[in-house]
Amino acid sequence: MAYVTDCFQNHTLFHKALKEAFEVFCNKTVTGSSSAELLATFCDNILKKGGSEKLSDEAIEETLEKVVKLLAYISDKDLFAEFYRKKLARRLLFDRSANDDHERSILTKLKQQCGGQFTSKMEGMVTDLTLARENQASFEDYLRNNPAAHPGIDLTVTVLTTGFWPSYKSFDLNLPAEMVKCVEVFKGFYETKTKHRKLTWIYSLGTCHINGKFEHKTIELIVSTYQAAVLLLFNASDRLSYSEIMAQLNLTHEDLVRLLHSLSCAKYKILSKEPNTKTISQSDYFEFNSKFTDKLRRIKIPLPPVDERKKVVEDVDKDRRYAIDAAIVRIMKSRKVLGHQQLVSECVEQLSRMFK
Repeated sequence: MAYVTDCFQNHTLFHKALKEAFEVFCNKTVTGSSSAELLATFCDNILKKGGSEKLSDEAIEETLEKVVKLLAYISDKDLFAEFYRKKLARRLLFDRSANDDHERSILTKLKQQCGGQFTSKMEGMVTDLTLARENQASFEDYLRNNPAAHPGIDLTVTVLTTGFWPSYKSFDLNLPAEMVKCVEVFKGFYETKTKHRKLTWIYSLGTCHINGKFEHKTIELIVSTYQAAVLLLFNASDRLSYSEIMAQLNLTHEDLVRLLHSLSCAKYKILSKEPNTKTISQSDYFEFNSKFTDKLRRIKIPLPPVDERKKVVEDVDKDRRYAIDAAIVRIMKSRKVLGHQQLVSECVEQLSRMFK
């Protein structure tokens, strides 16, 4: 830009050349990833905790400004939006966002560049979290005033608006009794506020802090709701087979293998497995490993992430079909009759703001 403005006197031809050149290389894939995905990941790295410690607030603002300028040359803006939204959701839900002001600031920039429709869901997500915090505070008041209702566990619930957030798999996980009570208590509280909304619980996003009473010492384990549900089964039984765990939790094979692997084959072996191999098979048996110990008093047991790229691309493809249908209907309503070639080119033009 500096060259175009200073050396070439801001001439329109040079602006055009710059735009065309940038459109070529900005839309090439880099090692199998599209620029849309890489830009979204880049933003995530800057906006999440620990990602931008070295940058001052001004530097972050400047960098975000540049990202939004580059986005203008990217043809698949809808793909960027979907990747960005997935990552924004993770930052917000797992409290990984370094600074709310930066989150709002880039959304303002994106809104100016790509229009309100582009950012409406993301803005909704950020607002949702503020509302959820207020909701949590009034839930805590409710528990203080109704001691009989207290579930005996500290419970934080984040209530979100379905339309704004990415869709998540929600299973009918058979919750442990302790958690069932939590769900009932929260339902009771929520009904005092509104009767006209349906709550769907998404356990795959939950976190639990549980105390593991091991022989050497008690260690606090930070696990996902699913992992906690597996571990709590061992309060009632010493030894369980793969199929027993599966029946008691009501989970799919794919999910159960990930869970049991994280608890018995990964870094922290909370469960001992027979036979002692590195993979999970459906004939395995599991026991609570009472000998487990660690130098830390509190450990986080990670679940390997599921690769979401394919799902994002599928979702975007699905949305594109609807967008194309809608564009055709709009054009034909206004034109009534149109040659095929013209219809195609008008469609392409209308949709080019979001995708090619």
